[in-house]
Amino acid sequence: MPFANRFLVTSMLVLAFTSRPAAAGQAKSTVTIDQRVQAAIQDFPGTVSLYAKNLDTGTSYEIRADAPVPTASTIKLPIVVELFAEVEERRLDWNQKLQLTDRDKVSGTGVLTELSGGDLLPIRDLMHLMIVVSDNTATNLILDRIGGDAVNQRMARLGLKQTVVMRKIMQTKPEGFTDEGRKPGNDRWGTGRSCPRDMVILLEKLYRGQLVSKPASEEMITVLKRQRDLQGVGRDMKDTVTASKSGALDHLRSEVAIVYSQHGAVAMAITVNNIPVVDYGVDNPGNLLISNLSQILVEELAPAK
Repeated sequence: MPFANRFLVTSMLVLAFTSRPAAAGQAKSTVTIDQRVQAAIQDFPGTVSLYAKNLDTGTSYEIRADAPVPTASTIKLPIVVELFAEVEERRLDWNQKLQLTDRDKVSGTGVLTELSGGDLLPIRDLMHLMIVVSDNTATNLILDRIGGDAVNQRMARLGLKQTVVMRKIMQTKPEGFTDEGRKPGNDRWGTGRSCPRDMVILLEKLYRGQLVSKPASEEMITVLKRQRDLQGVGRDMKDTVTASKSGALDHLRSEVAIVYSQHGAVAMAITVNNIPVVDYGVDNPGNLLISNLSQILVEELAPAK
């Protein structure tokens, strides 16, 4: 075969192999994801647990996805699911008013500590406060109404065995604990326990309209999109919508979110634990790491086409 013809055939073969598209649902480069994530966390002194999934392709990435972690305020997502379920089942009325007393007020995030004892607040308003500004007092009022055990039973029926409410927020009295929270050793989890995979399963069910009902799922996502703590996931993603719930403890930062990127929706749950320094500023090292990781996960799991 003449040299020119051999060159033409060889070039065509090279082009055919190098331009072959990736298989559907396959990660762009799992190795690249792992390299980038490991580089981001290698010098971090704490522990990172995460699970992320492209909700359109099914491509995922994980680190200790099934390891139990304290939830901090991300437990408010399972609580709001139970709340919507009880409304759907007509066991609860959004317009029912619960009374706020000075005894109910607890510190931390929220605004109800500024209101007068004796005020009556509709359950729907308390739900918005619990998610949008992560109001701890509103959360406890809701738990008084529905019960943490009901939340745990709902999660168990969904197959989420790691996800449980342990007690009301900042509650030490026995009546504030759930059945699970009273078990020996479970006081170490604080308000709740979950794992990254459980939380992403919840988010995916919301995304697909499978939690409670399609309208309820859509409303829950709408509320999560108004959540005001933007210190972690999405803080550096300009013009990107996120539906999220964050959580913070002295040595922990956590966030669960659906990121609606230009190239697909990515659900993620990231917990950064054992942060050495107590810092509630916006640039807490855990917040910065979650922000960095969320960008990597979106770029790698929902790459530009």
